[in-house]
Amino acid sequence: MKKYIVETYYTCTFKTVHSLENLNENELSKIDSRTDGEVEVIDVKLNNRKTKKIGEFKNQNFKDIKIEKTTSKNITENKTLLKNSIGKIDQPNLIKNNARFKMPDRRKGYIQKAQIGDHKVYLHTGEYDDGKIGEIFIDTNKEGELVKAMMNNFAIAISLGLQYGVPLDEYVDAFLDTKFEPSGKVVGNDRILSASSILDYVFRELAISYLGKEDLAHTPSIARSKNIEDGSTNDKFLNIVKNITSKGFVRSNLEEKLVDLSDVRINLKNKS
Repeated sequence: MKKYIVETYYTCTFKTVHSLENLNENELSKIDSRTDGEVEVIDVKLNNRKTKKIGEFKNQNFKDIKIEKTTSKNITENKTLLKNSIGKIDQPNLIKNNARFKMPDRRKGYIQKAQIGDHKVYLHTGEYDDGKIGEIFIDTNKEGELVKAMMNNFAIAISLGLQYGVPLDEYVDAFLDTKFEPSGKVVGNDRILSASSILDYVFRELAISYLGKEDLAHTPSIARSKNIEDGSTNDKFLNIVKNITSKGFVRSNLEEKLVDLSDVRINLKNKS
């Protein structure tokens, strides 16, 4: 049985009222340390709500945080206690996960044409500047308007998920080996020879090109797979090309698929 916990975040606006005998700098400087103020809540607004599995947070104990009397002293004490408790939460859980990383206006990517049975499928990808995939488009040629619209909106949903931080691995695990027509032999892709559906083909291709999952390919890679994303290479040419080349198009095999012609001299003089 799965158990979940719902976290609700509120923004509270309140005011503190103090009575002063004299209005001067000395009295005003002591307001923060006084405990006789009356707190009046002005507005409580729902800020955010999240649902998570129980056990995601470690060493977290919010039961110790209690709001007692609404006085200035208690508010200060609760604020300090809240900071101490938040400090015990794992750092990865503090990352805000509802921010969308939009694609650049001019982006890299590639188009892969393939044929599954009698149906042609065009897969378009868009990449961030660092080579990570951020969007996909799926076009078919023999489908009706309803199926085309569904495929287009499905691609938009996948793209939004990628831009909000959903790992590509999750989509590959969810849609790999899905079975529906058209299916069968794949023509036009050098690494995939058959697919059980369009979604199986699409995410198998994305897994090979962007995740390096060679076990999902039906043919071995001609080029040797080598990861140069760690920046360990000192070749300036490869570093420059890496920034302008689609990672999915070359499937991360830059050194094997690109030829350095910087030292080659070509005679362009007309023989006549």
